[in-house]
Amino acid sequence: MIRLGAHMSTSKGFDKVPKDTVAIGGNAFQIFPHSPRMWKASLPKEEMASSFIDEMKEKSLDPFDCMVHSGYLVNIASPNEEVWEKSVNLLSLEMKITAALGLKYLNFHPGSHLGDGLQEGVERILKGLEMVLGENQENDVILLLENVAAKGNHIGSSFDELKMIIEGSVQPERIGITYDTCHGFDSGFEIRTNEGVLKLIDEIDSKIGYEKLMMIHLNDSKFPLGAAKDRHEMIGKGYIGKEDGFRVFLSNERIQEKPWLLETPGDDADHALEIKYIRELLG
Repeated sequence: MIRLGAHMSTSKGFDKVPKDTVAIGGNAFQIFPHSPRMWKASLPKEEMASSFIDEMKEKSLDPFDCMVHSGYLVNIASPNEEVWEKSVNLLSLEMKITAALGLKYLNFHPGSHLGDGLQEGVERILKGLEMVLGENQENDVILLLENVAAKGNHIGSSFDELKMIIEGSVQPERIGITYDTCHGFDSGFEIRTNEGVLKLIDEIDSKIGYEKLMMIHLNDSKFPLGAAKDRHEMIGKGYIGKEDGFRVFLSNERIQEKPWLLETPGDDADHALEIKYIRELLG
């Protein structure tokens, strides 16, 4: 069964997300644990968490097909000590929020070294992960590193860089990855041909292990292959989707093993149309 959904708003409360997901034709989703552009976050009230878990069961949604996306401010690769400490503290709290909701995955961007260099940035990431995971031994939440567009001083545009983080971690078994199609396309991964998709799968499998791939962010790109711009577009309206590019990618049986989550422009109504379009692509 294809597991497909979108990033959902929690403005009406966490417990409304399962119903809203089913309403747009989804059976998977992604949410923020708090306002993504703020450092402030708090655990959900017990009543809200319980209601959310009940709604998940009521709508037959599997916690392993859904995930939480970390806030935008988190940067555990930052050389700025204040930003680094706030990032570590927030990421740790986000893991606890994820666990309180009964979800299993927390996705985050590895971060930017801001010019200090890759090695220094990775060392800060590893130090941060050791603290975050150490503070979350009581739960079973898995952290997912998201591949990013190859631009600026961002870490994680290649699987070699993601491998450095996973292998250097004190608890590699608690770290997986999310593959973002727009970010990957930005970084030169061609997924509009069968050969390109097989090459991508082989790259993930040989560098990290395909079993570490837990989620796929399904985004088209406003810019051509290798542009390194990180501008998401609606499925079928960007450079990947033209000439049935997404049909090739999504038709691959191994790609179909993973949940697909839309992070494209638009609201629930737009995402409902995209979900319908994707299912039609696959016949």
